[in-house]
Amino acid sequence: MAPLFLFFLSFCGLMPVALCVPPIWTQPEQVHISYPGVKGSMVITWTTFDKTDSMVEYNLWGGKLFTQSAKGISTLFVDGGTEKRKLYIHRVTLSDLRPGSTYVYHCGSEEGWSDLFYFTALNESASFSPRFALFGDMGNENPQSLARLQKETQAGMYDAILHIGDFAYDMHEDNGRIGDEFMKQIESIAAYVPYMTCPGNHEWAYNFSHYRNRFSMPGQTESLWYSWNIGSAHIISFSTEVYFYLEYGLDLLFEQYKWLQSDLEEANKPENRAIRPWIITMAHRPMYCSDDDHDDCTKFESFVRLGRNDTKPPAPGLEDLFYQHGVDLELWAHEHTYERLWPVYNYKVYNGSTDEPYVNPKAPVHIITGSAGCREKHDGFIPKPRDWSAFRSTDYGYTRMHLINTTHIYLEQVSDDQSGKVIDSITLIKDVHGPEAWR
Repeated sequence: MAPLFLFFLSFCGLMPVALCVPPIWTQPEQVHISYPGVKGSMVITWTTFDKTDSMVEYNLWGGKLFTQSAKGISTLFVDGGTEKRKLYIHRVTLSDLRPGSTYVYHCGSEEGWSDLFYFTALNESASFSPRFALFGDMGNENPQSLARLQKETQAGMYDAILHIGDFAYDMHEDNGRIGDEFMKQIESIAAYVPYMTCPGNHEWAYNFSHYRNRFSMPGQTESLWYSWNIGSAHIISFSTEVYFYLEYGLDLLFEQYKWLQSDLEEANKPENRAIRPWIITMAHRPMYCSDDDHDDCTKFESFVRLGRNDTKPPAPGLEDLFYQHGVDLELWAHEHTYERLWPVYNYKVYNGSTDEPYVNPKAPVHIITGSAGCREKHDGFIPKPRDWSAFRSTDYGYTRMHLINTTHIYLEQVSDDQSGKVIDSITLIKDVHGPEAWR
């Protein structure tokens, strides 16, 4: 063996490097897609470990393969751990897609291509009736909901995924390798439908650098906060973590609040709210919860709900802002449980009526869905629910949401502990949207 090895080295030394040494670390992995908020577009994101071109080849389903192509860019991301591992994050935007049409694609370069995937370009119509899977707090270890979500996604049950913070547990660990494994783990979901995200507390390391670099959400805020439209809904994603990780500066907190004000004002313009009457928010840490872990949401003086008075200037909370702008539905995670609240504002229940609490309610509805499964296992509840707590479960699981039309949203909770059984469901019905709905 030794003489053959030496012969190879001698022969290799006489050859051009490009012919002698095959490309390494240029194989695409961790493929995922996201909607950039621009009609007829989709962003394809993936990772390599050497610098190489960023290309996507694609075609309409049923047609000849790879009749279209698009080029993008890669950015170098250096993990903050001791090894300073280098990752190249590739992004390619596909444009002029036919709404509702299915496309086949692969991504990479002439030095390596991904598997073949497909996605359906989002229907741009306000009458579109999209279906979502909602969850937070899913890790590499103990991802109880993953297999069912994989199967249901590939069966075409969802038009988008909303992952409401906390990924991998944690993406920065083992010099970023845990993040790599998680992104490969969700590829069987995220390469097929837009995987829309917000940051959670487990993304804190190195100023949220893994989250900011690995995902490609709309806008120019490195995915920290953004909004997008789908069907009859305007969906707002933001970071609750700006209220807690003050060591990264107060600027983000106030900048996000100012952006939220502006975005809500724009969404509430009569011409916009007439087309997309539903305003839905998603962020990681809830304003309310009845868990027994003493988290922020268990306290009346919740930072997210009421703000912080220990900063200069004081940091405003979000409950009044959302109430004043008629936010309909607020999606949260962080607690490793499922909890559905009655319509609530300032700790007071505002049901539509005794018999039909979710028909024309007089306050926003909150859903907490953070039980997809991670190494921290379940959380527990206090024995006696709060007055605003309507239903709660410690089962592993996730939420399905169907945006039916301008007046109806259907939500149901799936239990993985009970083999996919639906353990809770509501239909939120609103004939009037906006702050006038509270009157």
